[in-house]
Amino acid sequence: FYWMVITAIKPNEELLSREGNPFWVINPTLAHIRKLLFDTAYPEWLWNTILVSVTATVLSLVCSVLAAYSIERLRFRGSRYVGMAIFLAYLVPPSILFIPLATMVFQFGLFDTRLALILTYPTFLIPFCTWLLMGYFRSIPFELDEQAMVDGATRFQAFYRIVLPLAGPGLVAVSVFTFTAAWNELLYALIFITSPSLQTVPVAISRLITGDVFRWGLIMAASMFAALPVMVLYYFAQRFVVQGLAA
Repeated sequence: FYWMVITAIKPNEELLSREGNPFWVINPTLAHIRKLLFDTAYPEWLWNTILVSVTATVLSLVCSVLAAYSIERLRFRGSRYVGMAIFLAYLVPPSILFIPLATMVFQFGLFDTRLALILTYPTFLIPFCTWLLMGYFRSIPFELDEQAMVDGATRFQAFYRIVLPLAGPGLVAVSVFTFTAAWNELLYALIFITSPSLQTVPVAISRLITGDVFRWGLIMAASMFAALPVMVLYYFAQRFVVQGLAA
């Protein structure tokens, strides 16, 4: 991170010079950051990444919470096998999944739209979320559900008012991991989006390379801004992430 930051604020003369200390900046400049924000489509790429990541995370989290609760708390026959099948689905490489997904995206007319990413990202996010939440729901005593229903609550009320608040740290931890996975995703964004105005940051950074010239100041500035949201998110959610992992 230090190297990324100092490269983003180094003038080209220092970046290309073999003299001096490479771990220090003599004449810091904001030229690379200014060029990135005002002379490229980076703000638009960043907005695409935020929109796709947040929407896919919310969609995946809703589906995963319901799936994990059903598998772990309803105790139906074969629930363990369903949980194992979801875990195995998570292990399938995206490089294999994108072939049938590409066919479906073309058939439904979603190619080169943000919706293509929003609907395909849950294919690897939901198994991941469900697998993590299954372990967290398993740690919550089953007697709490039963006591709530004895007192007159429905199954959904017991889930919404009792289990879900207790699973708060786990939900926050899973949300952070899911958002990070969607934020950094490259393969699907590279395949399903071709318009420069719709691309996400992991793909669009390659547009800062012109021919065989690597404009490291721009590249590192773009990487710095792409890393900041995730760093801030982890900073404020670290307590919940630790609690979620400990459970």
